[in-house]
Amino acid sequence: MPAKIPATVVTGFLGSGKTTLIRHMLANANGRRIALIINEFGDLGVDGDILKGCGDETCTDDDVMELSNGCICCTVAEDFVPTLEKLLDRPNPPDHIVIETSGLALPQPLVRAFNWPEISTRVTVDGVVTVVDGKAVSEGHFAHDVAAVDRQRAMDDNLDHETPLSELFEDQIACADMIVVNKTDLLDAAEAKGLTARLTEESRAGVQVIGTAMGVLPVDVLLGRGRAAEADIEARGEVHHHHHHHDDDDDHEHEHEHEHEHSHGHDEFDSFVVTRPEIAEPAAFAETLAEVIRRHDILRLKGFAAVAGKPMRLTVQAVGPRVDSYFDRPLAPQEPRETRLVVIGRAGLDRDAIAAALSA
Repeated sequence: MPAKIPATVVTGFLGSGKTTLIRHMLANANGRRIALIINEFGDLGVDGDILKGCGDETCTDDDVMELSNGCICCTVAEDFVPTLEKLLDRPNPPDHIVIETSGLALPQPLVRAFNWPEISTRVTVDGVVTVVDGKAVSEGHFAHDVAAVDRQRAMDDNLDHETPLSELFEDQIACADMIVVNKTDLLDAAEAKGLTARLTEESRAGVQVIGTAMGVLPVDVLLGRGRAAEADIEARGEVHHHHHHHDDDDDHEHEHEHEHEHSHGHDEFDSFVVTRPEIAEPAAFAETLAEVIRRHDILRLKGFAAVAGKPMRLTVQAVGPRVDSYFDRPLAPQEPRETRLVVIGRAGLDRDAIAAALSA
């Protein structure tokens, strides 16, 4: 059974910065074949520069274009499931699929569609990323230009025109695995911190809230979250469908205790590799990782470990303090029996302290 292809859903109102985030991701795909599903090519401001690698032979199909960096771009056209099948059926299918929603269509029904029998065995929702305009939300508007959002809504007959934006916003937050607070450069440090804390409180336990300016986010933080969101759709309740949150508040509080101290402004991201000898015991090592991640607010950690006495290589993946590990393949005879971990976080990570803790 081939592994399912991961798909990331990016949602957020017009003007929140989804387009900038996605353009930055495509420009930094680093050899990943990313397929992008959007409503209109115009939505992305996909201009000649991005498309110059698109030769006629790849563009014969109206709604699938090959981009110069190995990525693929297609419009939703008539129906989402056939579009997805068309991508999955390509001779060289994508490594990852990114779906940009209009921002007014709710993410929940889209995530639910991944349970359809035609596609459920072939693709999985890696994560739902909600992009918010930090400046607008901190001022209580939800969108920088509410009139433009309402015009967009009026033009689309498929959308619900009655629900207040505040409820659509709550739905986007309820469904999110990661909330990207964009335009933090327009907030002062106290505002950015207050907004991050508020969104952390309003989202489900364990959701990462990450501030950014200009949509700059490492691709490894954005993709590869492994959430299988279609499998827990009930927990992502829609506000105006009267599904109640099943979160136990005490758990919620506790889970967020050590998380989300985000610094402010244009601070970029940092990543480095820690190498250490083989580990003795995977479960204990996973606990150590979770502790180091909490203490240093590491966004993402991934890599491979050799385990004493085991012929297989251990793959390690962490998104925030949630650590997953599994044995993936035998170590080759010439491979060193060592552990290599990539650590990704905000600039200013204490590399020495982290390396020391991971090597203990």
